[in-house]
Amino acid sequence: MDRYPKQFLDLDPSLCSWNRAKFVLLPFPYEGGVSYGKGAANAPDAVIEASMYLELYDEVLKCEPCRAGICTVMPPPVPCADEDVINEVYGTAKSILENGKYLILLGGDHSISSGFLKALSERYSTLGVIQVDAHADLRDTYEGSRYSHACVMSRIREYTSSTLQIGIRSMSLEEAERVSREGLCLCTMHEYRRGHFDLEKALERLPEKVFLTFDVDAFDWSVVSSTGTPEPGGFSWDEAINLLRVIFSRKEVVGFDVTELSHSGADTNSPFAVAKLIYKMIGLRGSGSGPNR
Repeated sequence: MDRYPKQFLDLDPSLCSWNRAKFVLLPFPYEGGVSYGKGAANAPDAVIEASMYLELYDEVLKCEPCRAGICTVMPPPVPCADEDVINEVYGTAKSILENGKYLILLGGDHSISSGFLKALSERYSTLGVIQVDAHADLRDTYEGSRYSHACVMSRIREYTSSTLQIGIRSMSLEEAERVSREGLCLCTMHEYRRGHFDLEKALERLPEKVFLTFDVDAFDWSVVSSTGTPEPGGFSWDEAINLLRVIFSRKEVVGFDVTELSHSGADTNSPFAVAKLIYKMIGLRGSGSGPNR
């Protein structure tokens, strides 16, 4: 697998070689599934660039998570047709997973997540999905496409019915009716912030192994302002990290992605926050707490 010209965190070569690395970061610069703001295709490179300025020591975990090894690889050629894009993500993810690596997918828009989930579902017979997001993404089609970022959870639910959606603060009437009709486990930001949602109980209902998909529009604008479909009132940094700490300690997160940064050259804060988010999640996955040893 060819290495990306720039490596996440700008690590010493001994820590980012393919053979040495436990974690593999796959940038996928695609934005064909977006419906509003552009810039997601430029996000992976911006995040990797920003990561070079992170400190490697995690003051909470009291370690350097990068010591497990993190290799950033070249993305495959990105097709034009949306379904071909999902198949390309699936094939590349499957190849990386077959090499025994822990894969992190960096978007790009959220539509790519279903391809990663398909690859994971072939490795794990029982798999749940946790979505952290501002949007429900439960439309079957949007603007004529089944592969819009607004449809990603519908595509994911074709592989598993065990899903948990957290932080939602924007959905259509049809999506709300579907949540009610199918009894989907969805926690709005309103419910979460007021303590009206039992997170522990919701996690208990999921399988032990889960895929975590994190759309950065889940954050408040004060954390990430550059995203394609921004919504006010999202997670603060500490709220999000506390949520992730619970998830990673209760479940075996077998893969995760981070999507929907919409890179703007005028905003250097958002890519830095996303880079730090990814590194924090690597640390939580590799910290040895809970089932993630």
